[in-house]
Amino acid sequence: MKIVKGRKAEPVAQAVPESSADTPAMRLFALLETIAAKDQRYSLQGLVEEMGLPKPTLHRMLQQLEGAGLLQREGDGRHYGMGTRLRRLAENLLMNDSLHGARHAVLRRLVEEVGESCNLTALSGGEVVYLDRVETAAPLRFYLHPGSRVPVHCSASGKVFLAQMNPAQRRRLLANVPLEAYTPSTLTDLAQIEAEIERVQKDGHAFDNEEFLPGLLCIAALVPNPYGPSNLCLAVQAPVMRLDMAKARKLLPALRRAALALSRLGMDVDPDTRARA
Repeated sequence: MKIVKGRKAEPVAQAVPESSADTPAMRLFALLETIAAKDQRYSLQGLVEEMGLPKPTLHRMLQQLEGAGLLQREGDGRHYGMGTRLRRLAENLLMNDSLHGARHAVLRRLVEEVGESCNLTALSGGEVVYLDRVETAAPLRFYLHPGSRVPVHCSASGKVFLAQMNPAQRRRLLANVPLEAYTPSTLTDLAQIEAEIERVQKDGHAFDNEEFLPGLLCIAALVPNPYGPSNLCLAVQAPVMRLDMAKARKLLPALRRAALALSRLGMDVDPDTRARA
């Protein structure tokens, strides 16, 4: 209350802070969350129905995010998906988050146990990106540093990620990436790739048997995610003169123990877990 001599006390108008959940920035962030949360293409009308915002408002927001490189329009010009800048942001968060040190320690222990190079990967668009890697001490090895990218259709990790998708999702992704033959062993026919994915789904692991680089064999398994699909994969790589498919299968128990250890590291940071705490 403000007291003024000779006058009746009058209330002073107080500035009411705008709700943090309803600022323009947070509305843009909510739109990004909506588009990133589901593996589907959104049209302007679909987003209006999903978010309950006026069409002109959403159209302006989409233009802002597209201009910033955070969203991009699909080939038909009517649907929107994640842009390159948003994918890079997600990759950087995974590579540099607070769990990086703990994940690196798990990788290092796995390398000590199996004696070969190991890497942690994520799916980024139509490619697989290396989030972290620990090299073997053996003199002969293939060096792929964190940040390296490999094709989804001929890498062990890529096959594991494809195996999580339903057939329609796989077809949509593979239709937009070049199915290049990197070696004589690379599968480039969609029917052959689908048959390979069925084997991965049955076995729970995938091989790259000289399909990306001549002389390189890789075996990969998914890092489990108790909250839904996982975007982390763990793999062991070695020259074929040291590791064949039969020997690689013997490494699966160690690979899966390490994958489970990585999964447990992320369980305490799930937003649903924090909400229930």
